[in-house]
Amino acid sequence: MSEAPFGIESLNAGHDRLSFRSGSDPLDRYFREQATQDVKRRVAACFVAVDDSRAIAGYYTLASAGILLADLPHELGKRLPRYPTVPAVRMGRLAVSQNFKGMGLGGALLADALNRSACSEIAAYALVVDAKDGEAAGFYLHHGFVALPSTPLTLFLPLATALASRKVGKAAQ
Repeated sequence: MSEAPFGIESLNAGHDRLSFRSGSDPLDRYFREQATQDVKRRVAACFVAVDDSRAIAGYYTLASAGILLADLPHELGKRLPRYPTVPAVRMGRLAVSQNFKGMGLGGALLADALNRSACSEIAAYALVVDAKDGEAAGFYLHHGFVALPSTPLTLFLPLATALASRKVGKAAQ
């Protein structure tokens, strides 16, 4: 077994999507039937966590997005340029296989998404997610996300916050 229990890589034709089961029919159906089409059309990027046997343990998708400046909490919005929208990265989906639940993989996938978004050469203010329910929103809130005041299941985390916490984490090591 390698040092890290999972590797994270871009979804490709060599990955077995058919055996993936997260327990959420919409997430499983998307992954089996639509993810590769979205990647080919360049409307989403899909990343998978694989174990040493190449089994898919989880996945997430990223796409470009925008947040209406007026939707941000006032104290954050007042520090930004007066454009109608603020550039962002949207995590469209995040799922962990039932075989790998309880191992912290959801948090690791989220951290990878934040890192990819924050280190991109294309500017973005925040990572945005649309939580499917209160439990999912709780997961993101636990990881420092903030709910948009007008739509509490839409949450965001400024990428500067993610970068700052990453630097703090590295300094503590």
